[in-house]
Amino acid sequence: MNKHLEINHHSLQLSGMRKRRTFLFTFIFLISLAFAQFGSVEVNFDDRLLRSDEKQEILNLSNDIIRFIKTTTWDESYSDLTIPLHIQIVFEGITAKGNEKIFNCQAFFSNGRDLRYFDKSVQFIYNSGTSLYYDPVLFEPLSGFIAFFTNLILAGEIDTYEFNGGNAIYETARDIAIRGSGSDYKKGWSSRINLVDDLHRNIGLRKARLAWYIAMDLFKDGDIEGTLDEINSMLDGIEQSFRDIGRDNHTQFFLKAHSERITEILTMLGRKELLKDMKELDPDRRDLYQDALDTISK
Repeated sequence: MNKHLEINHHSLQLSGMRKRRTFLFTFIFLISLAFAQFGSVEVNFDDRLLRSDEKQEILNLSNDIIRFIKTTTWDESYSDLTIPLHIQIVFEGITAKGNEKIFNCQAFFSNGRDLRYFDKSVQFIYNSGTSLYYDPVLFEPLSGFIAFFTNLILAGEIDTYEFNGGNAIYETARDIAIRGSGSDYKKGWSSRINLVDDLHRNIGLRKARLAWYIAMDLFKDGDIEGTLDEINSMLDGIEQSFRDIGRDNHTQFFLKAHSERITEILTMLGRKELLKDMKELDPDRRDLYQDALDTISK
């Protein structure tokens, strides 16, 4: 049984949490894996605007970020997701503030599929040799910034397992943003509060994403009727998102990320009416859906 099928999505009720995997390894190795929310974590830097001495100061930063993400227990209920995480940080320069050096950056976070977030107003301090850690009370600009976007990715992933499953994680991200907005490093944090609020209240998109991931699992299992039911639920969710929010970037990116696979499945099943619905909901890829309709008609 595929993992997303453990959710009773048809009634949009919360289902039981997925059972944790049991690992029969040594205690230390068990601790390192028991809360593996994130699997492959890639961190890339563009430091072309930094001086040579400034580049030396961030030599260990990439490894520190990876270690921070992979060793932090972000959520105890979903402990074995192994989410891929891609991070790109573009350094724009350093600003002196007293005895501190503040790195000014742009950043990009993605799960490599249908979740991505870009931030152009990042500020943090970093001292090589200082361990990054998440403190739910005290705000630190670098770990807070990493934790905020890591939680957004995690919340979006959990949403594909149960309806509104990411609520608690979105609240955690919002708490981080609120603390950031009240700190000495407040640049960009008010926008991040707006971002997490927008994601949390876009119930239509959250329904659509859950339905789509369940549909893919059902399709793999050969349950055609269930697949079509979930695709219809996905379309309903997209329509709700457009009614409630408008054509926001996150819903548009979801459609872009999955349009080819949606088209492929609907073409295989000969579902002209659903392809026509996609054509109306996703006009940016109208030609893709029309080509599929033409293929079915031949």
